[in-house]
Amino acid sequence: MSTLPIKEEIVDPTDNLDIPTNSTTAMMIPVTSETNGFFGSCFDDNSDDDMEGISPLKKMRAEAALPVGFLDPLPPEERAAWQQSRINAGMASSIGFIAPLRSVRPKAEYHDVPFSRNGQLVVVAGEKQVVAPANIPSCKQFWKAGDYEGIDGGFSAGHSVGMDHVRVHPKFLHSNATSHKWALGAFAELLDNAMDEVCNGATYVSVDVLDNKKEKGKMLLVEDNGGGMTPDKMRQCMSLGYSAKSKLANTIGQYGNGFKTSSMRLGADVIVFSRCQGRDGTSTTQSVGMLSYTFLRSTGKEDIVVPMIDFVKRGETWEMLTRSSVDDWKRNSETIVQWSPYQSEEDLFQQFELLNDQGTRIIIYNLWEDEEGATELDFDTDPQDIQIRGVSRDEKKIEMAKQYPNSRHFLTYQHSLRSYASILYLRLSPGFRIILRGKDVEHHNLVNDMMLSEEITYRPQPVGDETSKDPNAVAVVSIGFVKDAEHHIDIQGFNVYHKNRLIKPFWRVWNAAGSDGRGAIGVLEANFVEPAHDKQGFERTIVLARLEARLQAMQKKYWSSNCHLIGYAKRRNVKNSVSPEKETNATANSKSCSRFSSNGHTFCNDKSKLKSTGGEHDKGPVHSSIQARNQPITQQAQTGQTPGISVVKMEDTVSNLREENQSTKNSLQQVLRDLQYERDRNKTLEGKIKAAEKRISDLDNNHDNLALMLIEERRHWQQQEESLRSRLMDASVTIDELLKKVKVLESRITFSCKTER
Repeated sequence: MSTLPIKEEIVDPTDNLDIPTNSTTAMMIPVTSETNGFFGSCFDDNSDDDMEGISPLKKMRAEAALPVGFLDPLPPEERAAWQQSRINAGMASSIGFIAPLRSVRPKAEYHDVPFSRNGQLVVVAGEKQVVAPANIPSCKQFWKAGDYEGIDGGFSAGHSVGMDHVRVHPKFLHSNATSHKWALGAFAELLDNAMDEVCNGATYVSVDVLDNKKEKGKMLLVEDNGGGMTPDKMRQCMSLGYSAKSKLANTIGQYGNGFKTSSMRLGADVIVFSRCQGRDGTSTTQSVGMLSYTFLRSTGKEDIVVPMIDFVKRGETWEMLTRSSVDDWKRNSETIVQWSPYQSEEDLFQQFELLNDQGTRIIIYNLWEDEEGATELDFDTDPQDIQIRGVSRDEKKIEMAKQYPNSRHFLTYQHSLRSYASILYLRLSPGFRIILRGKDVEHHNLVNDMMLSEEITYRPQPVGDETSKDPNAVAVVSIGFVKDAEHHIDIQGFNVYHKNRLIKPFWRVWNAAGSDGRGAIGVLEANFVEPAHDKQGFERTIVLARLEARLQAMQKKYWSSNCHLIGYAKRRNVKNSVSPEKETNATANSKSCSRFSSNGHTFCNDKSKLKSTGGEHDKGPVHSSIQARNQPITQQAQTGQTPGISVVKMEDTVSNLREENQSTKNSLQQVLRDLQYERDRNKTLEGKIKAAEKRISDLDNNHDNLALMLIEERRHWQQQEESLRSRLMDASVTIDELLKKVKVLESRITFSCKTER
C-alpha cells in the first residue's frame, strides 16, 4: 500500500467541519498530561487570522460537551498564567481549552525530553538536570497489573479558592476494568458498539486475531463499517462516562464506560483508527488514538494521557488537522508509533486504508496472560473461534455438548465466543453479520431449542410514587423444556434480554433440592429493569426482585404440570390443594369463635391447632377426622360446658367433618384418576410391547427362512462343485490316455522311417 500523503500545515478545524463559529462556551476538554505534553490534541481552534486579532474567537461545540476544567492537567493559577502569556504573545486562546504543556511552567522552565522505552525520564528544571528512572516491572497478568505505585512526588496539587482539580491515575484503568470478571463479557461490549452503528450504515462487525510483528505476540481486531467517529467523538470515546447513546431508545450503550473497561480487560493497550465521512457539507476526517497502560506505567505517568492525531481530507489529499501546532501533532504521532504495535509511521497510517469509506478499527495488543505465561484467550483449540482458558472452561461440558447438540449453547457459552455471540442478541438486524475469525457467526434463537413451549405475559407493578404504568413495561416470557430434557441433564434457567442484548444467560431462579426444575428454560426481554455497568447482571431493585419471584413461580408451575412428559414422576400440587381447605377451616373457626363471644365466653374449635401440631406425622384427612371426633368430648369433660353449648359444638364438628369428607372424596377421585391414567398408560405400553414381540417373532421367522434358503443354496453349490470336480477328473484321465496314444503313434512313425532307410 502507498503511504498517505500528508500536507504539513495548520488547518483551522472549523473550516468545512460540523463546528459552528457562534456556539456556546461549552467545550470539549481532552484528557492530557501534566508532565511531558505528549498529548498535543488541545483545543486551540483559532486560525492564523484569529491569532493576529483580526477575527473574533471561534469556539468549538461538541455534541456532549465536557465541563470546563475537567481533567485539566494544569492548576488554575498556571492555566491563567499560560493564557496571559498567550495573550501577550498575540495568540489568544479559547476559554477552558487545554494548552500544549510544553509552552509554560510558571515556577520552573521544563523542557520536553522524549521518553525511552527503558523507562528513563529526563527532566530539565532551569540549569539543573534530573533523571527520574521509572523502573516499573512489567506485569502480564490482568489481576496483578494494578500493583504499582508510579513516581513519588509526581503529583502537584493545584488550588483555586480552596478547590482542587480531579485527576485520574492510570491505575484507575485497571481497577475500572475489573468489573469484567468474565473475558467474553468484554467482547460483548465491543460488539454492542458495532451493533449501535447499524443506524449509521454498519453491515458487519469482524473479530479476528492478528500477529504483532513488533512484539512477536497476538493482537485482537474488532472492526466495523459503521459511521466512524469524528475527532470530537474520538475524544469522547477515550474519556470516562461520556455517552450520547444514553438518551437514545434503541441503543445498547448508555454509561460511556464500556470501551475502556472491555479493552483494558482483554489487553494492556488499545489503538483505535476511525474514519468518518463528511455530512451536511463537512469534510471527511480520520483519527487515531492510543490508550496504553504500558505507556503510562513505563513512563511513570500520574495522569491518564491519550495521544491522538487527526486528518482532514481536502480533495484527494489527507492533511494534518492540528489543534495547537504542527510540533505537537508530530509529537503525538511519534508517541503513538513508539508505543504502538507498528514499526513505522507508514505502517501505522496504512491501517486507515483498510477502513474504506468509513468505519472503526480497534486493535488490542499486549494481551493478558495467566500464571503459566500463556494468554488468557485460547486461539489454537479452534482456528475459527476464540475461547478462554481456566475455570470457565469445563471439559465435561464440552464432551456433553457433542452428545446433546440441542443443549450446546448452555454447555459452551461460558468459554466459547462463537457460542456466546450466537445468542448474544435476541434479534439481528437484516443484513448485519457478525464475523469471527473469517467465518460468520450463525445467529441462534434459544426459543428454537424448546419443546412443549408456552407464552406468559408479565406486567410489572408500579413502584413507589409511580402513578401510571408504562404501556411498554411488559415482558412476554417463553418457557418450555429443552429438547434434550428427556435425558435429565441439569439445564435450566431464564435468558433475560434488555434492549435486544442478553444480560443474564440461563439465570437460575429456582434452586430446588432434588431434580425439580431440570430441563425448563425460558426467554424474555425485560426493558423495565436496568442492567449493571458490566451488562452481565441487573441492578438489584424491587422491580427485579418481583420479576425473579414471578419467574420462579412460572417455572415451578410449568415444571410441576409437565414434568411427567419428559420422564419424571408426576408431581401433585399439594400447596394449591391444601391451602383452600385451610382457608375454609379458618373461616369456620372464626365464625364459631364469634358466635359465643356475646355471652362473655369464647369457645373455638382447635382442629386447626391439632393439624398444625401434627406436623409430618399427620396421616391425612382420616387422621384429622378422628382428632375432630375425639376433640369435643375431651373439651366437654375438661371444661364442664353445658349440653346446649356441646350440641352447637357438635354441629360445627359435623360440618367440619363433612367438609373433610368432601375433601377426602376429592382426593380419592384424584387418586382414582391418576390410577386410571396409569392403567391406560400401562395398557398402551402393553400394546406396544406386544407389537414389538410380534415384530421380533416375525423377524425371527424371516431369519429362519433366510437360514434355510442359505442352507439349500449351499447344498446346491456343493453338488455342482462335486459334479464339476468329477467331470474335471474324467477330463484329466481322457487327456492322459490321448497323450499316451500320441506318443505311441509318434514312436511308430519314427520306427517306420528308419526301416525304409
